[in-house]
Amino acid sequence: MKIRLFLLSLCLFFLSCDKKKAVEKVVEEIPMDIKVERFDQVFFESKPTDLKKIKKQYPFFFPAGVPDSVWTNKIQNPLWRELYTEVQKKYSDIEPVRSELITLFKHIKHYFPKTKTPKAITVIAEMDYNNKVIYADSLVIISLELYLGKDHKFYEFPKYIKQNFEQRQMMPDVVAAFSTSKISVEKEKTLLSQMIYCGKQLYLKDLLLPEYTDAEKMGYIPKEISWCQENEAYIWRYFLENDMLYSDEPKLSSRFITPAPFSKFYLEIDNESPGQVGAWIGWQIVRSYAENNDVAIADLLKMNAKELFEKSKYKPKK
Repeated sequence: MKIRLFLLSLCLFFLSCDKKKAVEKVVEEIPMDIKVERFDQVFFESKPTDLKKIKKQYPFFFPAGVPDSVWTNKIQNPLWRELYTEVQKKYSDIEPVRSELITLFKHIKHYFPKTKTPKAITVIAEMDYNNKVIYADSLVIISLELYLGKDHKFYEFPKYIKQNFEQRQMMPDVVAAFSTSKISVEKEKTLLSQMIYCGKQLYLKDLLLPEYTDAEKMGYIPKEISWCQENEAYIWRYFLENDMLYSDEPKLSSRFITPAPFSKFYLEIDNESPGQVGAWIGWQIVRSYAENNDVAIADLLKMNAKELFEKSKYKPKK
C-alpha cells in the first residue's frame, strides 16, 4: 500500500513539473515590452528653472496646493541629493529591472489576459516601506530608495523590515501591489479571512514568480521559512485549540498577520518564530485548495475564505 502511494505521489509530481514547463513555454512566447521612465533622474538632474516643464510631464507627482518652493528646495537639498547619488550607484543601469518586469508581466498576461501592459516609473520618495510599489491601472511606480540593500547606511529600521530592502524583493512587491485589484476583500475580519487573503496573495506569487523561493515570496530569510515548515502542525493546533480561526479580535492581526519581528503566541517559542505565521498558514491552505480543486485563478481569488478553507482539504505536514 505504501509503495502504491509513493508511486502515485511520484507520478503526480512529474505531471505537475510537466504542466509547469508547458506553462512557462507558453509564457515565454508572449510578446511584451515595458518602458521604464526614470522620474528620479529627471527630477534630480534638473535645475529649479526646469520645474514647470517637469510638472507638465508628470502632473500626478505634484499635488495641487503645494508651492513650487517645496520642489525646488528638494532638488537642491544636500540630503536628497546624497540619496539620489546612492540610488544611481545601484541603478545606473535599469535594464535588469526592466527585464524582470517584462518576465513578470508576461506571466500576468498569461493568467490575466485583459490586464493592460503598464508603464513603469522609478522615483525616490519618503522611504515609506508600506508603499514601496504603487500599482495603478496602467502605471507601476517603484521607489528605488527602498531597494539599496538591507545593510545600506541610510536604513535605520528594524531588521525584520530592512531585510526586504533588497533588489530581489522588487518583483514580489510589484505582485503584492497588483494583487490588491484582484483579490476580493471580505467584510468579516476574522483571523481566517485575513489568513486566506494573504494566502491568495502568496499563491499569486507562486504563479507569477515561479523562479522565486518561498522565502523571497514571504519576505523571510531561509531559516524563517524552515521554522514555519518545522512547526506547521504546532501553529495550526494552537489556532484551533484557542478558537482563533473565526475570531475577529483585532490583536490577532498584529500577532500573526502583519510584519513583525516575531509572532506572538505568548510562549517561549515567540523569539524563535518569524512574524506573519498566520499569513504563511493561509498560503498553505490556498495551495491545498488549488491542488485539490480545478479552478481558474481569477475565481480562486474571489472565493469566500470560509468556503475555500472548507474545500481545501488542508492538513498540516507533520
